[in-house]
Amino acid sequence: MKKRALLIGCNYAGTKAELHGCVNDVLRMHKSLLEKFEFAEEDITVMIDTDKSTIQPTGVNIKKTLARLISEVGPGDVLFLHYSGHGTQVPAETGDEEDDGLDEAIVPCDLNLLTDDDFRLLFKKIKDGVNFTFVSDSCHSGGLIDHEKEQIVGIDTRNSGKGPTRELQISADDENVWEEGTRNFSADLRFSADDEGWEEYEDFDFSPVGFRDKSLSIETLAQMLAEKTGHEVKKGSIRTSLYELFGDNASPSVKVFVNFIAKRLHRRKTEGGESGSAHEHNFFGKFGGFLKHKFDALDLDGDDPKPADDVPSSGVNLSGYAGKKPQNVTERVADETGILVSGCMSSETSADANPSGDTSKAYGALSNAIQLVLQKKKGFVSNRDLVLETRKLLKKQGFTQHPCLYCSDANVSRPFICNF
Repeated sequence: MKKRALLIGCNYAGTKAELHGCVNDVLRMHKSLLEKFEFAEEDITVMIDTDKSTIQPTGVNIKKTLARLISEVGPGDVLFLHYSGHGTQVPAETGDEEDDGLDEAIVPCDLNLLTDDDFRLLFKKIKDGVNFTFVSDSCHSGGLIDHEKEQIVGIDTRNSGKGPTRELQISADDENVWEEGTRNFSADLRFSADDEGWEEYEDFDFSPVGFRDKSLSIETLAQMLAEKTGHEVKKGSIRTSLYELFGDNASPSVKVFVNFIAKRLHRRKTEGGESGSAHEHNFFGKFGGFLKHKFDALDLDGDDPKPADDVPSSGVNLSGYAGKKPQNVTERVADETGILVSGCMSSETSADANPSGDTSKAYGALSNAIQLVLQKKKGFVSNRDLVLETRKLLKKQGFTQHPCLYCSDANVSRPFICNF
């Protein structure tokens, strides 16, 4: 049985988005894979942005490495992906009233966002029978394996003991007791240490300092892109700025959007610039000058202008609208492919915690809880029990985030990562 793993930690040091615990998270998971899950050192790829002598966790590097690992595993093999870093949501930018979705994405160190389209194209190539687990210690990650059935969501932790916990499949809207984000912590907390010196919590007065959420706001993303492009970037021009920076290495959702806008500009040019719907006039009134400036250097002549060449014909959202999935289910990831453990519910934020003030001891709340659960359990722990136990531990520690489990019914009770 082959075992392969990719561990990605992005601290974004020196930027407006700086976190402190993400690299620690993957280094601790690296140790667990070696000692508990019996992975071989050469079968674990670690990408961290704090060591420039190693392969950096850029968008391109992550996709290339994950594609290679996927090609190396087959039925009965194990593939594990752990990401710790920022997540973000890019709002719709076409200006159409019906385009009101959000593209969920993780944020590599170079800001070349990876959306569900990127992951769908990669995960579709995972062979039947591969035991694939994805832990995303970030915000906005629940849709990264787009087909996945919600097994543990909401905040109810009742346990029927009868297989998949369907009573857990509730909406946060049905409850009024959760607090958004991780900024509010219960009183009477202090940190102590586990066997490796990582912080746990016990009763004591404690000020909630040193906590950051792992949700990169669209405003901060725009500011960081502006620093890279050398010009102002606003909400409404995120995708065109990403294409300007990364070209055909950008996410498929970015390239589809660029082609969508190029066609609109071409149509307005060929029709004298005044025809089109009210939506189009409103759209170009708000963003047209900026976008036209972006495309001045592109050849928009011809019947079907496509400045972005390398766009897949299937497996991606080809509408140009945010948050859309391929309508044909055959273009999506197979139902049995993968287990996703996300850091929090869609209405919450995942925490990057540094309660001691020592950044060398900082951690992601989910990643730390997983490590403590694995230390407590001598044998394997099921996917379901892992998520329920991390929820209990996070609540005890004063965090308000609720990790979620997305997988098929058959994968709920299977061992987390693999048996050993």
